Amino acid sequence: MHRLTLDDIEQAARQVYQAMPATAQYPWPLLAERLGCTVWVKHENHTPTGAFKVRGGITFMHWLKSTHPGIKGIVSATRGNHGQSLAMAAGALGLQALIVVPEGNSVEKNSAMRAFGGEVVEFGRDFDEAREEAARLAQLHDLYLVPPFHTELVKGVATYALELFKAAPDLDTVYVPIGCGSGICGVIAARDALGLKTRVVGVVSTEAEAAKLSFEAGEIRETASANTFADGLAVRRPIAEAFAVYAEGAQRIVSVSEAQVAEAMRVYYTDTHNLAEGAGAAALAALIQERETMVGKRVGVILSGGNVDRAVYAKVIE
Repeated sequence: MHRLTLDDIEQAARQVYQAMPATAQYPWPLLAERLGCTVWVKHENHTPTGAFKVRGGITFMHWLKSTHPGIKGIVSATRGNHGQSLAMAAGALGLQALIVVPEGNSVEKNSAMRAFGGEVVEFGRDFDEAREEAARLAQLHDLYLVPPFHTELVKGVATYALELFKAAPDLDTVYVPIGCGSGICGVIAARDALGLKTRVVGVVSTEAEAAKLSFEAGEIRETASANTFADGLAVRRPIAEAFAVYAEGAQRIVSVSEAQVAEAMRVYYTDTHNLAEGAGAAALAALIQERETMVGKRVGVILSGGNVDRAVYAKVIE
């Protein structure tokens, strides 16, 4: 992936703002009281799809339409948020969107993808198997296979980081969840384009530690499973292009347990009355885990999405 310039990200922002407004970032006082540091929350749970991915969907579709004018539609694999973003962006441009999800995927995310005009196919036991099926369907139906990671996706996603850094340029550390990597790569890209010294810390689940293991080994490592209820983090093998960016640009990667993620979801609710899905709460979970080292500092956490099924949330909130 080539290094994004400030101009690249600002151009992406203009495309994004045709479809949605910038999201808010607030330094919540109850979080500050609880953790002993200033906590800026970036509210990507407030986008039109309830997650940050929509930004990349918008910029990717603009790029696709201009570089492949004859295209009739796209296909991609997702656990939900990427798929919603593509269904919305494809629909806006009059393109077909075929979305492949693993079996037993979030019912509410599936419904949302269909509501945005996507056709949802369930296949495979996890994201990685769904990804293989998406590649097969692309060939079969002559559709463009949208990868889970691409420069144009990162360009769009980097716009949330640009908003955060412009509002709070003096952050010591930003915690960001890692699934396929567009989020952390977008944060690194915006930080570097602005010439800031902010440390970027990636967050994974203890049940899906591939990105952390790879980061520490200096080469790609895979895990046998990725069974976490934080479905946005459920990846068994890092994407090489993404890994190349965060291996160099992140300060460290921390892992949080299912119990810590659930606790962070409850904290978001009590301290900010915001709904966070598992992956959306992971960054706060990591800050809570590292609170001792962050005392008195100014910290950013990315609330990457709020698309959690009601039954799951009810269990967590009890």
